[in-house]
Amino acid sequence: MEAAILPRLAASLLTRALDVSPVVVLTGGRQTGKSTLVQTLPALQGRAYATLDDLLVRGQAESEPDDLVLRAPLLTLDEVQRAPALILAIKRAVDRQRPRQRGRFVLTGSANLLLMKRVSETLAGRATYVTLWPLTRRERFGAGRAGIWGSFFDLPAKDWHDLVQSEQVPAEDWREAARIGGYPTPAHELTGHEARSIWFGGYVQTYLERDLRDLAAVDSLVDFRRFMRAAALRVGSLLNQAEIGRDAAIPRSSIHRYINLLETSYQVVRLEPYSVNRTKRLIKTPKLYWADPGLALFLSGEEPGGKHLENLVLADLIAWRDGQFVKPEILYWRTVSDQEVDFVIERGHKLLPIEVKATARPSHHDVRHLKAFCEEYGSKVVGAVLLHTGNDAFWLGKDILAAPWWRVV
Repeated sequence: MEAAILPRLAASLLTRALDVSPVVVLTGGRQTGKSTLVQTLPALQGRAYATLDDLLVRGQAESEPDDLVLRAPLLTLDEVQRAPALILAIKRAVDRQRPRQRGRFVLTGSANLLLMKRVSETLAGRATYVTLWPLTRRERFGAGRAGIWGSFFDLPAKDWHDLVQSEQVPAEDWREAARIGGYPTPAHELTGHEARSIWFGGYVQTYLERDLRDLAAVDSLVDFRRFMRAAALRVGSLLNQAEIGRDAAIPRSSIHRYINLLETSYQVVRLEPYSVNRTKRLIKTPKLYWADPGLALFLSGEEPGGKHLENLVLADLIAWRDGQFVKPEILYWRTVSDQEVDFVIERGHKLLPIEVKATARPSHHDVRHLKAFCEEYGSKVVGAVLLHTGNDAFWLGKDILAAPWWRVV
């Protein structure tokens, strides 16, 4: 039986973007559901559709791109990163038309086209970008949204307890949630560890042999696979390229390029630090996470630990962030004296610090760094949240709420 198509958080943003720009670009990692979304979204029905996975279409994109973009008045082109020259033809078509027709082209790509300089410069002023991340937990359950992060800004802190306790979402073992990740096939269509492991193995092989070949020349796929495992073992750690290179026996110059490739193809996320320095000296090195905790666990061979619960929460945060036109910042905070807050949301001039603990019984000791952050930034802080693995929400300090992770994410 074919699995039901799940509502996606990005669908609303994609629909609204059609009324903003002549070109709408849907980007995201391979197998996040981009093709399914553009073929099933009601606002995109009745358009011509072509994919560059089709060798005939790809051949035309490379040899006669101007003819391809004139195929239909409204055109959806899938996997456009396979023929970058096509972007110039789209630019010419848009610039020739006056007035410009909004929503004329919808493009999808498994590479971050904003990080591919020649593409982002060509489409500047002509395109709106929408990112499709792996399924959020609530998307897996059919809700089509991410966690309740925005509500912490919209409601006063005194109302947070009732907000969290009123959330009607299923409880879930965080270890299992981290293992299955958010790629639609293993998360929604497959059951059992063995079937998911086979899928992840095929995903990595396809990524190594296909996506990397499209993005850049990689001398040794064996080295790159070893590098991916080394990076997967460092989920939530400060990004230390020399250390990764040493452990993977790969030159540091290659490590820098490899990390950029993983980021360009939506495999890893560099979490930047909150760097407003008032009275404390701060660490300014980014931290490394994976876009999908299930893939990170497969590559590392580890059992789920606290860092993977962090990764699970971050995956939801970035999907929530990118489901909005005006995007908040998702950061972390760490001082040179090792005070650290896992995540900081900056929305406008307000801050929400979030700590993640893989314990069902958090204590006052667990919120000491949240308190330090609140004291440091004062009235800019709307309150603080500690996510734990238990079932109840309760206060652990003034405007510091301990909340079950599964009621928030």
